[in-house]
Amino acid sequence: MKPATKPIFIEAVGLAAPGLPSWQQARAALRGEQPCENTPLPPHTPALLPANERRRATPAIRLAFQAAEDAMQGTSIPAANLATVFASSDADLGIIHRISLALTASPRFISPTDFHNSVHNAAAGYWSIAVGSRAASTTISAYDGSFAAGLLEASLLVEVDACDVLLVAFDLPAPEPLHAKRPIAHPVAVALVLTQQATAKTLAALSCATTMEPETLLPDAALESLRSGNPAARALPLLQRLAARDFGRVILPNANSRNLAVDLHAP
Repeated sequence: MKPATKPIFIEAVGLAAPGLPSWQQARAALRGEQPCENTPLPPHTPALLPANERRRATPAIRLAFQAAEDAMQGTSIPAANLATVFASSDADLGIIHRISLALTASPRFISPTDFHNSVHNAAAGYWSIAVGSRAASTTISAYDGSFAAGLLEASLLVEVDACDVLLVAFDLPAPEPLHAKRPIAHPVAVALVLTQQATAKTLAALSCATTMEPETLLPDAALESLRSGNPAARALPLLQRLAARDFGRVILPNANSRNLAVDLHAP
């Protein structure tokens, strides 16, 4: 195992998943106090987006905003002051599908809005516009290890650049025929606010290190199905410990045959 990062602090959590539409509503299910029902997520209207950008926002962008806005409910740090890391395995395959279909048609007409939204960092751009942020922003992809890669990137930003960071991980199912090649079972987004110093709102301290240990599975069948069905949902073992204030280690899938060990400590 490589050396861990220095402890950083989790100030707030955001969540959007079937049966777990917000961090506030999800905690009882994550603690095992009630079952996790497979209830579809309703469409989200981002409260922070201006009207013009809201009209252009795709389902993927709206999903990312749902978790990010949820996390902002738990912190007093202004959103514009947070550096950001957006992590997504596939970003917006719905846009790729529509552009690919347009390229097979005659005449070939690609929607300017689709082209505008086709970049992998579209959600990060919409967030910067929404909150008026000029802080540093990174968008990252690492297949099923995208959440772990994003968490490590965000942790290093806190440690090395001495800034507070909003991490947002999100993925949603693609239309056919892309879904057959990259099956994602359900839409999920997770957000964390990570800080340099503990505050009155701090939920836990964490440190990260790469490891060869196997990834943490969830004993609850419904939660495990949710976890394994979406790259962003690989965060659920970490969120389960946070919900229960059960400090300890979770192993998250990462890239290059190495996983990420995350140790949670009391703040």
